[in-house]
Amino acid sequence: MGFIADDTFLTAFILKNVHYILLGMTVLILAALIVFININIKLAKMNKRYRKMMRGMEGTNLEQLLMAHIDEVHQVLDKVDHLSAEYKRLDRRSAFCIQKLGVVRFNAFEDTGSDLSFAVALLDGNNDGVVISSIFGRSESRSYGKPVLGGQSVYFLTEEEKQALGKACAKKFDI
Repeated sequence: MGFIADDTFLTAFILKNVHYILLGMTVLILAALIVFININIKLAKMNKRYRKMMRGMEGTNLEQLLMAHIDEVHQVLDKVDHLSAEYKRLDRRSAFCIQKLGVVRFNAFEDTGSDLSFAVALLDGNNDGVVISSIFGRSESRSYGKPVLGGQSVYFLTEEEKQALGKACAKKFDI
């Protein structure tokens, strides 16, 4: 008999609070609907990304695709290492190429018109190179070449040669 009394009590409780129970069930169903909609939206986005990733991949599996990309990356890294070594080699060589130029034109003699004589300094990145001078006269012309080491020459330099050397040494070669 104890079971029947409990059953009637439970039935009476449910009948008395049926509107609260229905309201609670409605809230739970709405929450479940919101979760369901959220999961469907995420699934649609994931399907879109999957279709985009697999576009054009007929007959190949993802492992083969990844292995092919890894091989390409290794080839690119080898190429970058080779280009880096080549760059360093060319950078070392370029230090010995003519990088700086200084030119001074002048009139060596009173009897000649305009500035037909000149001094040219040709220097590398270490300020090593040569100063070339050409003295132009009406009856003759002379050319001189003097070596330069570290921006200095062991030979006597004329004022014009010093100016050309100063102009060349003052230039910076930065790219």
